[in-house]
Amino acid sequence: MNYLNVVLSPGLYLVATPIGTARDITLRALDTLASADVLVAEDTRSLKKLMAIHGVPLGDRPVWSHHDHSGAGSTARVVNAVAQGLCVAYASEAGTPMISDPGFDLVRGVAASGGAVTTAPGPSAAIAALTLARQPTDRFLFLGFLPSKTAARRAVLTTFARTPTTLVAYESPRRVQGTLADCVTVLGEDRSATLCRELTKRFEEVVSMPLGQLSASLADRNLKGECVLVIGPPQRETVSEDRIAEALRTALSAHRVKDAAALVAGQFGVPRKTVYAMALAMGPRPKDDDDGEI
Repeated sequence: MNYLNVVLSPGLYLVATPIGTARDITLRALDTLASADVLVAEDTRSLKKLMAIHGVPLGDRPVWSHHDHSGAGSTARVVNAVAQGLCVAYASEAGTPMISDPGFDLVRGVAASGGAVTTAPGPSAAIAALTLARQPTDRFLFLGFLPSKTAARRAVLTTFARTPTTLVAYESPRRVQGTLADCVTVLGEDRSATLCRELTKRFEEVVSMPLGQLSASLADRNLKGECVLVIGPPQRETVSEDRIAEALRTALSAHRVKDAAALVAGQFGVPRKTVYAMALAMGPRPKDDDDGEI
């Protein structure tokens, strides 16, 4: 693959790297890796291997390590390099820096010192999984890696159980069965879900089925490779007219008709005009004489 030696302005460049297949790297990422004064990596061996695959020479440029367990001195070294007018490229081991990967302290540090920060965007396991999972993608909530302990994990899942969006979480192959079991307990066995494993690699696997079935189908398997769990939004519950009317009467005690209708419609996910008509049918309210139809 071709790359260009380009003149880069001083600053920190976040470089997204492939999550599996090496050829998923972008041309701009290669240009940045070829032209930066200093290279910083979550895993220096992985970065050097990637550069070798694409024929990007390292030359005598330094390659520094920076990961989740690096101390403040590691961040300070990068901040100082940018302050001295150098172009520093930072790459996580796979995917986009800061998306459940290191890089946050580097960005904060360089920005706080007045340095420039930019990105060479590219691969992300969360986005790749969303495109394959056959779950709604108009809205999604990224949960990153869920807690390793059952109680804490269930607490997080409970917090977002009724959020009307697709949920995306990373998980290790060692914990994925336990996480799926907790998802069944908290979210219900009928919730639509997809497990994506080894994305863009030779043994890529995408399995979609209700959570209960998915958990059962994977319970006895010895899984390998990083996993992305994509869970569809909760099914809209069927709400009786009596329940809506009860909530509407409560809302009308404190709000104008138009506002009460909007509140109740949002609460139950039903059309505002329907709730507004119910409110009008409950009888006139003098203070709402100037309400217009919604």
